[in-house]
Amino acid sequence: MIQAYSIENGHMVLREGLPTEAELRAAVWIDLLHPTMAEEHAVQTALRVEVPTREEMQEIESSSRLYKEGDDLFLTANFLYGMDVGEFGSTAITFVLTNTTLITVRYATPKAFPTFAARCQKAPMMLHSPDGVMLHLFEQIVDRLADILERIGGDMDRASTKSFQAARGDMKVNQRSAALKDVLITLGQVGEVTTRASETLLGLNRILTFVGAEKSIAIRKENQGTIKTLVRDVRSLVEHANFLNSRATFLLDAVLGIINVEQNGIIKTFTVVSVALMPPTLIASVYGMNFQHMPELEWMIGYPLAIGLMICTGVLPVLYFKQKGWL
Repeated sequence: MIQAYSIENGHMVLREGLPTEAELRAAVWIDLLHPTMAEEHAVQTALRVEVPTREEMQEIESSSRLYKEGDDLFLTANFLYGMDVGEFGSTAITFVLTNTTLITVRYATPKAFPTFAARCQKAPMMLHSPDGVMLHLFEQIVDRLADILERIGGDMDRASTKSFQAARGDMKVNQRSAALKDVLITLGQVGEVTTRASETLLGLNRILTFVGAEKSIAIRKENQGTIKTLVRDVRSLVEHANFLNSRATFLLDAVLGIINVEQNGIIKTFTVVSVALMPPTLIASVYGMNFQHMPELEWMIGYPLAIGLMICTGVLPVLYFKQKGWL
């Protein structure tokens, strides 16, 4: 699908489907979502620029992701998407910056893209230049990542509270197990999201560094200050993501420690019970033998004596464990 954005009479004009060659040339921003071969050919013919294929976008070498052909910049990075629907992932998005047009090629929809398009509807001057569109779009992506990291921080706060409530024993056993399980799932999601967010931020940092080196020909003078602001914002978010990762690791170790303490308590209980039942079991085994000459079997007090002996030998280990502080 092609979405071509242009400005006419001070208003944003959006053309979808398969715009004409003249409409594509007049567009400031061309957004290609799951482009077909016909759509790629139409853009390449109108703008005389090569649109990278999906396979080329997935190359991991820096030279394949950030390069220059003539005056055109080709910038590719992985971006986090799908947080709103709960099925998040990373997708490669390519930004092709020419002197007249910004082309974005993507196969998923991070929320920053429709949000930025809606903002352009209200403030068409954001589409004043292709480099301005790209930098404003990067600002929207950074703002979105900041919101995601803030939400992840809130999830970690709730997970921390729940885990230490379970550690204090304020819940029943089943509730405590369910709470710790939820905490582990939350921490796993936090680790995955912060890792993908860090990947997005590092990709943005590489793009901004590359664009900064080419800013004399690729970025208009009035937009060059935005690059420095974006670099500072990206670096601060990288530090915050690393902090969240460290905190998630600490909480994970704490939760696993709580689980280990509970498991050790259960194992200790079973061990004490086993040791306490060993002497009574031995006595019952002795008098359960089928030898013919066992004088105790003919005693009048033989049965109550055996029962009393089993009770005493079972109680004595328990008292000993309590005296030692093992119970």
